[in-house]
Amino acid sequence: MNPWYQRLPDFVDLTRLNRPIGTYLVLWPTLWALWFAAGGVPDIKVLFIFVAGVVLMRSAGCVINDFADRKVDGHVRRTCNRPLATGRVTAKEALVLFAVLILIAFILTLFTNLLTLLLAPIALLLAASYPFMKRYTHFPQVVLGAAFSWAIPMAFAAQSNALPAALWLIFFANLFWTVGYDTAYAMEDREDDLKIGVKSTAVFFGDYDRLAIGVLQLITLVLLGLAGMAFERGAIFYFGLVGMLGFFVWQQWLIRDRQRGPCLRAFLNNHYAGMWLFVMLAADYWF
Repeated sequence: MNPWYQRLPDFVDLTRLNRPIGTYLVLWPTLWALWFAAGGVPDIKVLFIFVAGVVLMRSAGCVINDFADRKVDGHVRRTCNRPLATGRVTAKEALVLFAVLILIAFILTLFTNLLTLLLAPIALLLAASYPFMKRYTHFPQVVLGAAFSWAIPMAFAAQSNALPAALWLIFFANLFWTVGYDTAYAMEDREDDLKIGVKSTAVFFGDYDRLAIGVLQLITLVLLGLAGMAFERGAIFYFGLVGMLGFFVWQQWLIRDRQRGPCLRAFLNNHYAGMWLFVMLAADYWF
């Protein structure tokens, strides 16, 4: 096997650093939480810790996901060329990399406070357990949603050393949003998943997949609206929610025929929906 430094592209591929969509989808809700918690611009140290933590934890999540799926990825069109499925990276190397990423993320939390430290093990548990859920339940996307959302209470803890009840409106809004867009993503693999016995919300919802995604998107908007009320946000924030609704309508159009390519485009479009809402939230605080 080639020296590790010649195999860096394989490790980059394993951590998906070359495909940052997942990082963005964790980053935007984390930034929502930091801005809400700070009542505007958060502490620069906390901001750096959480941006770096998002990158590290998302990368670690990708590594453990591919480790869990190393024997089935080769049977799925979208994942058959992943490093573990093809043998370019060994299972042992993946576990070592996962441990290193988690360790660095934990070190970052040492620069926050006790409340944030107490919440950190739950983030690890969610990230490590999600990849194995698809073998036992049709709702692994719910665990993914919790994993993607756990940075929200951690952000409040780090920024304000408190966990106000209203933060859970943001938490559950992001959880429902994640289940929705990951269902659209799972629609890409549904035929392969049915053949190999992998479970997902796309398999569970079947012909009601578009309706389920629409309901999840509506719940997301309602919860975010309630969060805006709880944190006394202004018209610009609610204009952001109207824009987010526009993104969701476009995504429904894309998935109307349940085709692989458009379903992937609908999933990717959520990056812009999350970014748009963050920009409007920041502008609302600024003005």
